[in-house]
Parts: sequence; C-alpha cells; structure tokens
Amino acid sequence: MKTALVTGASRGIGAAIAKRLAADGMFVYVNYSKSREAAERLAVEIGGKAICADVSCETDVKRMIEHITTERGGVDILVNNAGISMIKMLCDTTSEDWDRIFGVNMRGAYLVAKAAMEKMVSNKYGRIVNISSMWGEVGASCEVAYSASKAALIGFTKALAKELSLSGITVNCVTPGVIDTEMNSHFYDDVIAELTEEIPLGRIGKPEEIAEVVSFLCSDSAKYITGQTVGVSGGMII
Repeated sequence: MKTALVTGASRGIGAAIAKRLAADGMFVYVNYSKSREAAERLAVEIGGKAICADVSCETDVKRMIEHITTERGGVDILVNNAGISMIKMLCDTTSEDWDRIFGVNMRGAYLVAKAAMEKMVSNKYGRIVNISSMWGEVGASCEVAYSASKAALIGFTKALAKELSLSGITVNCVTPGVIDTEMNSHFYDDVIAELTEEIPLGRIGKPEEIAEVVSFLCSDSAKYITGQTVGVSGGMII
C-alpha cells in the first residue's frame, strides 16, 4: 500500500483529494495546521491519519516527514495542496501580507517536497502534485500576491520535474478554476453569477473534479507525464 501525504487536507479541495487517494487504495496522511477536529474526522472516515504541521515552518515539516518515515517508511505520493488566498490591491498589500502568502503557497511546497523527496529518490519512485491556480497562469486583479505565489509554484513544478525525472519521480501541477470551496464562500451571489457566466461549461467546479485529476496524475497511467500544468477551470482559461 502506497503512502500519500496531502497538505492542507482538512477541508475543500484537499479533503476531496485525500478521500479519492484513499479510495484508490493508499494510506493517506491528512495534514492540517489549525483544523484538528475536521482533519481527525476525515482521517477516521478514510482510514488514514491526521498529522499537524505548519507547512511554512521548516521545523514542523521536518518533524512531520520524520514521523511518516518512522511509521510508513516515507512518502510515496505528495500533494502540495495547502494554500491561502488574499484579495487586496498591491498598493494596499503589506510586506507581511506578501511573506505570509508566499510562506504557505510557495515556501510550504518547497519545504515539504524537499523533505519528502529524499526517500522517493532512494526508492526510485514518487509522485508529486502541486495545486496551483488558474490565476497562476494568467494573473488576477486585486490578487497580485496570490497570483504571483501560484505562478511561482508552476515554475517550481517544471524545474523540479527536470531534476527528479531520472529518479523515477514525476512532478506535475493542477490549476483549478473557480471551485465550490470555503475559500470562495466569501463571494456574494452576484459575483458567483458573474464568474459563472465567464465559464464556458456554465457552472462552478466541484472539489471532487480536482481530486479526479490528481488521482490520475498519481497513478501508473500517468507515469510518462511530468512537468505538466493541467488546467481544471471549466474552460475559463484556454
């Protein structure tokens, strides 16, 4: 049984990914930072285990990977899903805002991948999937910091894929569009309606639809796919 780690998995897209990978037959570690109860409920539901770590903290990440390595021999499948958003014009964005966004969205992926890939390289096998955003591809007004962090994650994916390819490790990126999650729940109905009108498929996406793509990229069916950015936006970004 392969061991998977999904960061930021207590709810939303992360929870859907954790459920899907468990259904695929993996033992899944449900990473969380603050939402302990939700993570533990999900872990019980899928037969996995909740594990606490702030992905932007190197000490936390090292402790988390060491714990998984002791229990399971290391991580086979890593999904860097942990992320935070912020809607604010750049002129109103503080350096603390910027560092916080990049700390979780980009530094977190770097720290977890770096810690987890040691065993992957040793085992000559691994799957890393980074969850970016369609705004990382095209940018969003009033979300400069968020867009920049997600764009960095796409570049990180492509470069790391080249570094790890000879070790039998694939690295890919998924860029969700507007998905029905808590992160987007702050939008008013009229904003959701406007966004929906921009989506060719005519509806907001579901977390499970992101999970399906991640499941494929983690499977043996995708063993010849690496360094790719897969958009799941209902055609909003083409």
